[in-house]
Amino acid sequence: MSKLTDTQSLILSRAATRPGNLAMPLPEGLHGAAAQKAVTAMIKRGWLEEVDADLRRGEPLWRETGDGHGTTLIATEAGLEAIGIEPVVTSAVASARKAKPQTGAEVAPTTEVTEAPKPVAIRAGTKQAQIIALLQRPEGASIAEIVEATSWQAHTARGAISGALKKKLGLPVTAEKVEGRGTVYKLTA
Repeated sequence: MSKLTDTQSLILSRAATRPGNLAMPLPEGLHGAAAQKAVTAMIKRGWLEEVDADLRRGEPLWRETGDGHGTTLIATEAGLEAIGIEPVVTSAVASARKAKPQTGAEVAPTTEVTEAPKPVAIRAGTKQAQIIALLQRPEGASIAEIVEATSWQAHTARGAISGALKKKLGLPVTAEKVEGRGTVYKLTA
């Protein structure tokens, strides 16, 4: 696989933080022929996909198709893997973000300057990725199991769940008391 350019890495990182892995809007200053060249190369490599835009949800357009419709760009699993996000994490982040509905009134127009989203930094083999994999199991994971897998203190494991997973990544983590195991955390889709 080819090495990513800074522009490609930025586009994919931003897409990973958006609902439905939307790659639009592109970074500020990237437009015209430069945008076309970058996007075309990423589509050829399978990192981006052009899909019909849902104008009712206010999705930004990549291009108009001429029949009153348009297309937008989304990052594919291959694209997210190219920036180091594991497939299991990719599906968790994608499903969690798709679960958050938006209405057209809540979406800012693309001409308005908005704060750039922070890129999701989940790399294969990290402790955060291990925790997500544990929480995705049907039986979930207790704090003791997470502590054993990560070698962290219990308060650090709880902080990672509430801070990194729930607040930063927006993942839907539930907690349930189970007799014999204590509090069991699960990642719901």
